[in-house]
Parts: sequence; C-alpha cells; structure tokens
Amino acid sequence: MLGPDNAIWDDGEWVSWDEINQQIQYKEWGAKYPNADRSLIPIFEDLLSTAEHYHNVTGSHLQVYGDIGELFCAITHGMKLNRNYAAGADGRLGNDHVEVKTITPFKNSDMVEVKASGNFSKLFVVKITAKFEIAGRLIDRKYLPPAKCGKIQVRWRDLPNLGPQT
Repeated sequence: MLGPDNAIWDDGEWVSWDEINQQIQYKEWGAKYPNADRSLIPIFEDLLSTAEHYHNVTGSHLQVYGDIGELFCAITHGMKLNRNYAAGADGRLGNDHVEVKTITPFKNSDMVEVKASGNFSKLFVVKITAKFEIAGRLIDRKYLPPAKCGKIQVRWRDLPNLGPQT
C-alpha cells in the first residue's frame, strides 16, 4: 500500500518512489541512448551485468557476448534486430544491413573476421574489455580492407584509420 513511507502525495494521489526512479532512469536512458528502443536497455544492462557477475564468481564466461554486441548496436544506433540465426546480417539501419562482430573480454586479439560473402553494407564492431567496459564502432563496408580467403579481417585498433565511422 502506498503511503508516506514509500511514496509522495502529488496532485491528489500517491506516487511511489519506484515510479519516480523509473521515470528518472527512463530520461537518463533517453539522453544516453537517443536512438534506442528503450525496452531493450534494461535487458542489455542486465545481460552485461550477469556476464560480469558470472565471470567474477566462476572465472568462466557465459556464451552471451554476441547477443550483448547486437543489443549494444540496437540501443546505440537504433538497429532493428533480425530474428535469431537470420542469414546475411544481424539487423538493419534504415536500408543498410548491419553485421555485428564482438570482441569478447577473454579474446587475446583485437581482430574480428567477417565473411566477405555476407549480405551487409555496414559492420559494427563491439569491444568488451576485461573490466566489462563496452564500446562500438560502425563502419561502411566500402572502407573495410580487401578479403583474404573469403574473409575480411578487421582489427579494432585499425578502425579509426579505415574511414568515417558513425
């Protein structure tokens, strides 16, 4: 029951502190992720936090980093996610097909590989550090290096030099 211990009286009704905090959180998310489907943000944050907590407790990693990377692109750039295991790309930004590749916290290299035959016009590379900090870079396919043996290899550290990023 709402009352003075867990709510405030406003305009003739009790408003819970939880409701107020949710509204504040919603506005903060809007400022941080203006292109996001805000319903995905708590899922992304919970999944990243769960992966970090699991690693801290067990020393092992959950197999969720690809999903985290895709959600990160969805909330930072507004990518519409394709259904799971859809061939070609992970999502769409307008008319562009986007392939998402994630560098996991346990990976020794900062390189990702993407099939040159893939149907994508943009590549979003996500890096999750050992401290579970996350960053992403979106680049047009035309700026990627040429394929070798059917694969395009991209290093995180080389992305700023490959062309404009959004």
